[in-house]
Amino acid sequence: MCINSPNQHSDFQTLPNSIISRKQKSSIYYSFFVLMGSLTVAIPTSPTDKKKIIHGDDGYVLEDVPHLLDYIPKLSNYPNPLQSNPAYATTKQYFVNEDDSVAQKIVVHKNSPRSIHFRRAGPRQKVYFEPIDVNACIVTCGGLCPGINTVIRELVCGLHDMYGVPKIYGIQGGYKGFYSNNYNFLEPKNVNDIHKKGGTILGTSRGGQNTTKIVDNIQDRGINQVYIIGGDGTQKGASTIFEEIQRRRLKVSVVGIPKTIDNDIMVIDKSFGFDSAVEEALRAINAAHVEAESGENGIGVVKLMGRHSGFIAMYATLASRDVDCCLIPESPFYLEGKGGLFEFIEKRLKSNGHLVLVVAEGAGQDILSANLESAKDPSGNKLLLDVGIWLSQKINDYFANVRKMLITLKYIDPTYMVRAIPSNASDNVYCTLLAHSAIHGAMAGYTGFTVGPVNGRHSYIPFDRVTESRNKVVITDRMWARLLSSTNQPSFLEPENAKAGDIKIDVF
Repeated sequence: MCINSPNQHSDFQTLPNSIISRKQKSSIYYSFFVLMGSLTVAIPTSPTDKKKIIHGDDGYVLEDVPHLLDYIPKLSNYPNPLQSNPAYATTKQYFVNEDDSVAQKIVVHKNSPRSIHFRRAGPRQKVYFEPIDVNACIVTCGGLCPGINTVIRELVCGLHDMYGVPKIYGIQGGYKGFYSNNYNFLEPKNVNDIHKKGGTILGTSRGGQNTTKIVDNIQDRGINQVYIIGGDGTQKGASTIFEEIQRRRLKVSVVGIPKTIDNDIMVIDKSFGFDSAVEEALRAINAAHVEAESGENGIGVVKLMGRHSGFIAMYATLASRDVDCCLIPESPFYLEGKGGLFEFIEKRLKSNGHLVLVVAEGAGQDILSANLESAKDPSGNKLLLDVGIWLSQKINDYFANVRKMLITLKYIDPTYMVRAIPSNASDNVYCTLLAHSAIHGAMAGYTGFTVGPVNGRHSYIPFDRVTESRNKVVITDRMWARLLSSTNQPSFLEPENAKAGDIKIDVF
């Protein structure tokens, strides 16, 4: 066994943050391999080597998250103050076992290899921060989503009430708030009712990230826990912030809480606010159905959010049962000709007298932008062309000019209504669990991770796993088949185009 011990550099690594100038450039990194029976641990040797993999018996693989001990090996630890918290006095086995992990894949064949695992979230018996010494900050970035204020509230109340942390700050206006000195002191009494409001009390913005300036500000202010609420772009930003903090060897935990109304974050079961968004989208669909039923050859068109992933449109359609056709980014469609959208609409109008069509904002962009170049927003996202207005106009033109048929079309765009509402009851509970899991992880010294449920168990997931790709609807999956069965719409997908490799088996 060969060990290149991290203690070889301990004279440098154990210096207090205040002594190590932020201008120092250190290139000292280390390899750390430990063989314990059949367990092998590999710790990254540089900021670009992000993976921390643990291999065990029978093909067991844990994709672990970084820990402060990885680059500051002589940190002190303390008994978890929850041991003396009266709220948890009667709880049995409240602390998570250090060996607990959560399997990413739970449906397997008898000869299948064991799947990837993630570290289970929850409180540990030892913490690496004295609560009195914690300076925590919270920042929200990107678009709005139901439940952001609930997460903020539960982070503040959880830090204060569970761990006794006295200093918690809110960063105003997204990432640029770090170097604009937009800090607000937060305490339970001034966040008590914010979960009843939509939006974010901290404000938000896209882009504006200067990693060096952000980490300079974190270091200058003595912040040692950073909670970042945002989508995949925000989590990528959080990852670069963590890497810079690791490079400077600062005792700072960086924790991401994934936020996206589109439910397109990989690995986790779903994102917070999604249930609330589907519920609100259903109101718009119900209104479109009333309008369609009331007019001659009535057509109700509803555009819902979903840039790259059509989960809101799919689930709202399944919940409604009044939708005749649902169009999402993952499923291409065409307008004219046999089996096209226009033919289907005409048949449905003749049989039912009305039709409700739901379209996700990212659907049909290949048709719209065939000869157009879209601009980008400050986060680098491609600005989508308005498929709802375009599709409504195309339907009107077709039936007026080609079929010479009278229709009554009503177009509803509830985009900002859906994302601006407060979270519902189930999302409020979910936001609480996310916030508490994030706090427990940071206090236990974990860093460079995002938190979320994997097969129903909250887990700590490395940043790169949730940012490497987007979660999308699999149109060869049973859930999409259920939607086609509900709407009786054509699939717009020829059998030969359904690749066997895309098939995903679910158990719902």
